[in-house]
Amino acid sequence: MKKTYKIDVDCANCANKMEQAAKNTAGVADATVNFMALKMNVEFEEGADVKAVMEQVLANCKKVEDDCEIFL
Repeated sequence: MKKTYKIDVDCANCANKMEQAAKNTAGVADATVNFMALKMNVEFEEGADVKAVMEQVLANCKKVEDDCEIFL
C-alpha cells in the first residue's frame, strides 16, 4: 500500500534526513521525499498498521529534524 503525505520542511538536506528516518522505520517498505513539492510518498509493508507506522515515522523524523511536520 502506498500513501502520499503533505510535509513541511525548511531545506533539501532536512528533507533527505526525513527520508532516511522514514526508510528506517519498522513497517515502511520504502519512502521518498520530494522537497520541491513538499510531499512524502510512503510504501508500507504488507499488513502494516498505517496509522501506527506513520506516528512512528513522524517521531523518527522529529528526532533528526525537530521543526519538520508530516500532516497525517
